[in-house]
Amino acid sequence: MMIDGAYCYTGGRPFDPALPAVVFIHGAQNDHSVWALQSRYFAHHGFGVLAVDLPGHGRSAGPALDTVEAMADWLLSVLDRAGVQRALLAGHSMGSLIALEAAFRAPGRVSALALVGSTYPMRVSEALLETSNNDEPSAIDMVNIWSHSTLAQKPSCPGPGFWTMGMSQRLMQRMSARNPAHLFHTDFTACNAYANGEAAAASVDCPVLLLQGARDMMTPPKSARQLAAALRQSRIVTVDAGHQMMAEQPDAVLDALYGFALGSKETT
Repeated sequence: MMIDGAYCYTGGRPFDPALPAVVFIHGAQNDHSVWALQSRYFAHHGFGVLAVDLPGHGRSAGPALDTVEAMADWLLSVLDRAGVQRALLAGHSMGSLIALEAAFRAPGRVSALALVGSTYPMRVSEALLETSNNDEPSAIDMVNIWSHSTLAQKPSCPGPGFWTMGMSQRLMQRMSARNPAHLFHTDFTACNAYANGEAAAASVDCPVLLLQGARDMMTPPKSARQLAAALRQSRIVTVDAGHQMMAEQPDAVLDALYGFALGSKETT
């Protein structure tokens, strides 16, 4: 579904704003497809789904926005245009910062937050920032390796012939081909520069799920302690995966998100 230049995947069903809404927000150098299983399941089980492509990513018009604050404002404008009054926001990595900032800016619009592979501050090393700016293919290779916990497929992989690491790499390469204007560097710089996370977390007054990968090298679980401490209504769920947990452990991630969404719907 296109909304004034913003592409939103609706999980294979027409979007109905009268249903409880779940908005999925991808991370750096990704698009809506990282939520393929989770978004489709939600759409076929009682929720209205919007899995967005951020500006400059996937099918949404560019250029890419260069701050988390600008991306949060863009997300809220998409909700306005889609007729969504309140939604559960589920964000992965950079997307989790966007969800957090959107909740800070418009608390009445957010019924619950699912922060997947999140931490604050979300620092990016100088070496990776430089590589993403000067040698994006190498940065893609580096991040892809660090984002997966194993080379072998886990039991929840959909079937023979799937290669999770290769699929993630090709997605990032496709994003680079669609938007060659240092997209990875823009995304990483936005994460690194975001400074409102502590204040935003302290302001959140809705249920929060922190979904973490036990073997995440990009946002290690221990790095999220400061964020968890600032969130008053948070609980932590850990899955046996690296940073790209939606691909490595899709069923475990779905179970955690869907159970959280059902519980949040009952309390709001």
